[in-house]
Amino acid sequence: MSATPLQAIYRTAFVTGASTGLGRAFAEMLLGEGVKVWGTARDSARLADLAARPGFTAVALELGDGPRAVAAFREAEAAAGGFDLVINNAGYGAFGDFTATDFSVWQEQIAVMLVNTARLAQAALAGMRARNHGALVNVSSLAAEFPLPFQSAYNITKAGLTALSESLMVEYAGTGVIILDLRPGDYRTDFEGSMRRPPGPASAAMNRAWAAFARLMASGPAPAHAAAALRRALRRRRSGTVRCGRFFQAVVAPFITRFGSLALKRRIQARYFDL
Repeated sequence: MSATPLQAIYRTAFVTGASTGLGRAFAEMLLGEGVKVWGTARDSARLADLAARPGFTAVALELGDGPRAVAAFREAEAAAGGFDLVINNAGYGAFGDFTATDFSVWQEQIAVMLVNTARLAQAALAGMRARNHGALVNVSSLAAEFPLPFQSAYNITKAGLTALSESLMVEYAGTGVIILDLRPGDYRTDFEGSMRRPPGPASAAMNRAWAAFARLMASGPAPAHAAAALRRALRRRRSGTVRCGRFFQAVVAPFITRFGSLALKRRIQARYFDL
């Protein structure tokens, strides 16, 4: 027997950061399942090819401006007649020495990726709670469990987003609204290519960590792998944590963390990034 298409569960979806990488893979997967998708990018022209497909609507949304992002979401929600599924995926990386980088760089990333993502989550849940139906997917990262070196604010935002999801799972238990904390590892996207690297000299340790990070991203699974993991989780129709990525990251490392010591975990992380 074939699996139930997502269209039978989720009529409409809102996906932030849909122009590239994981966000695009999520949008394409949902369209393939018959779900009507409203996808966002800072410049809606970047969504032109997706917008040519039946069922896709491009939305210009700048996550850096929280109130305007919420206004754009609500306008799209009204046009859609409500969203059954919202995927908070948009974000970016910043790579640099914590103390040598101007603090405004870290502050901006936390504001954009944690505070403003939480704003969108709140707006999305208001409609879902009223209808007692829907799914909110917060795309966190395995960095919430295994922090990436020289990406301090990124780690903070993902750990905070995971904490938000865990809180909401408790609050919405027993309702028709599910919360998914999606924690992807390294995927073959252009994430490192769009990484913001503040000016200044790089230490030998930074150069080694960057080379390891770029190598791991280039050799990771294709984004469609993460979309398939999300599809399976959505079909289960229950809240929870979804880890995905290469086998070591998504399965072995969390197992070690659960049964090993924190000191062992830190040694593995250092070895992973040649530090």
